[in-house]
Amino acid sequence: MDKPNPSSQLPLHLPVEAARARDDLVVTDANKQAVAFMDSWPQWPGPIAILAGPTGAGKSHLAEIWATRAEATFLSPSKEGTDIHSGGNVVVEDITQGGFSENWLFHLINSVRASQNSLLLTSRRWPGDWGITLPDLQSRMKVAHLMELNEPDDALLAGVLIKLFSDRQLTVDTSVIDYLVLRMERSLASAQILVAIVDRLSLVEKRRVTKPLASQALRELGLQD
Repeated sequence: MDKPNPSSQLPLHLPVEAARARDDLVVTDANKQAVAFMDSWPQWPGPIAILAGPTGAGKSHLAEIWATRAEATFLSPSKEGTDIHSGGNVVVEDITQGGFSENWLFHLINSVRASQNSLLLTSRRWPGDWGITLPDLQSRMKVAHLMELNEPDDALLAGVLIKLFSDRQLTVDTSVIDYLVLRMERSLASAQILVAIVDRLSLVEKRRVTKPLASQALRELGLQD
């Protein structure tokens, strides 16, 4: 009988407390402008802000930090043209992913403005690609403040890897971090998956986090021959 592959056997699940506070945010050239803008609230130039950038750029983390500070409510994009805003600051994440009603967004913006609150929208696509046809909504979007998040640079990926390993109480040599940064997919979401695999392999095989272990994790993700 073949022996099972030890790397396929998961250890008991251990909860990981992710560091999500503002002080835990890694800031580099890739995101510093967006971070500075979010930090400037409530002195925003207007009540509506859009945070746009590729998958894994850190939009959700920034939105969560701002929501905590602004005591904002998270709303899901609605395909119905009804106003569901009941006051307070609001976050709508990934607004274009499942589609939304233009009437709903128009009424939401009006409600937020009337109550002198703020609205943060996040999107993987730039507003010009949202396909908005409602003239009144087009005029509202023209005065929204757009902040762009760039694809994570090496410094940001390295900083995030270090933070994620620290969340799991793992100390990893900088040479291993550099090794991973050069070979991983360039997104913060990928960093989370990669660190989880490295942690699992380390626990199962009772090994320190070294380049060979990192290479094994990359192979599991199809990123290494």
